[in-house]
Amino acid sequence: MTDIQIPLKEIGRIRPRPANEIAGSFFTLGCEVLDRDFANYDEYKEYIVPLGIKTIRLQAGWAKTEKVPGKYDFAWLDHIIDDAGGRGLNILLETDYGNPAYPGGGGPDLAGGFPESEEALAAWDRWVEAMARRYAGKVRDWAMWNEPDIDLKKTVPMIVDFNIRTMKIIRRIIPDARIAGLSLASELDKFNDYLVLLKEKNELDSFDWIIYHGYQANPDRAYETGVRLKNFLARYTSKVKLRQGENGCPSERTVKFALWGYDWTELSQAKWDLRRFIGDIGTGVETSVFTICDFNHLGRQINRKGLLRAEEDHKVVRKKLAYYAIQHMTSVFDNTLQPVSPDRVAAFFNCCCALFPFAETKGRGNLLAYWNRSDVPGDAVVTENAEILFKDFPFDEPVLADMITGKVYEIPADRISKSGKYVVFRDMPILDSPFLIAEKRLLHLL
Repeated sequence: MTDIQIPLKEIGRIRPRPANEIAGSFFTLGCEVLDRDFANYDEYKEYIVPLGIKTIRLQAGWAKTEKVPGKYDFAWLDHIIDDAGGRGLNILLETDYGNPAYPGGGGPDLAGGFPESEEALAAWDRWVEAMARRYAGKVRDWAMWNEPDIDLKKTVPMIVDFNIRTMKIIRRIIPDARIAGLSLASELDKFNDYLVLLKEKNELDSFDWIIYHGYQANPDRAYETGVRLKNFLARYTSKVKLRQGENGCPSERTVKFALWGYDWTELSQAKWDLRRFIGDIGTGVETSVFTICDFNHLGRQINRKGLLRAEEDHKVVRKKLAYYAIQHMTSVFDNTLQPVSPDRVAAFFNCCCALFPFAETKGRGNLLAYWNRSDVPGDAVVTENAEILFKDFPFDEPVLADMITGKVYEIPADRISKSGKYVVFRDMPILDSPFLIAEKRLLHLL
């Protein structure tokens, strides 16, 4: 475990809580690429529940299921869905990719392209219907084709129409399905165009979520996008929610995939993940951890965004630091916490302090997540000091928690001063990684 030095008295550690101990949360765990055999579910399935995330994202894999036209083999997906369901996990099942078994059927990998010929489109419809019938009662949450906008030939109307086409098949078979639309990858400059067209077709409210991705080396820059997209969405509907559908950070320098070209380490990966996911829920957006396990993207390289270290043969060799950090995060940030107005908190460190206040829904106390957001996460373990002011944000027994190590510390009384509605915490350690000032009773301690 990384040695982050905090000159305070340690009083405990956050106890990781498995998914079956958590009533609800705002997190999804990526268990992707099984449709292309880039990873092996059986290698990492025992690691899922202890991580504390209740929903997993799977990709359904048309090309893997229908290798011969008209003959479905769902055995591979049955195994995963039945096993995950038996572990009490909720499933978000994504409908992709294309199928070269049909002329004009598109490709089976990322950016492979939609089916385009009439024969392939009819086959797509049959496959989606067969899958919806097969998993009705087992899968309630569905997502549309992943990152269609990275295929530059696909226009906004084409993507919207394909989303509607697929959604309607699922809704016909599973009327109470919850469906996520779009799953956009890009810088999202056309996001408003998608919403306008969905609204014009009277289909925007047929979706429960709109998913976006978008990677930034400094994860705090992504929240500006999230807020902007939420504001766009609110113009057209109060029903549909925004959902961050895929983000994660490599644990080493890579030359391909999102966030390539940076000297990432397991420590900076853990910091990046915590900042992105706590920041997402702090701005009221459900979020997805990409991904549970490193995977070998054949023809490219191993994608090292996993929480588990795996090698070319898909064997899991160990947990990374980020795995433990996410355990600490999910133990604390379940659905009993809700973000509150950031106007109730101010920090005097520099202009680059991230502040995300939360309140427990039954009035059991408050919590603040904070960190230095000025730059891309690095490997620093030496903290600086910050002064944090709260207004109408009281604490009875505040403690400090480090999300990387899970260590919890006593805050000396002489570092806290009160004046009416205001409370000031002085000399609080700050790093480019989240710390919490939290009501002690909100934390599950070992």
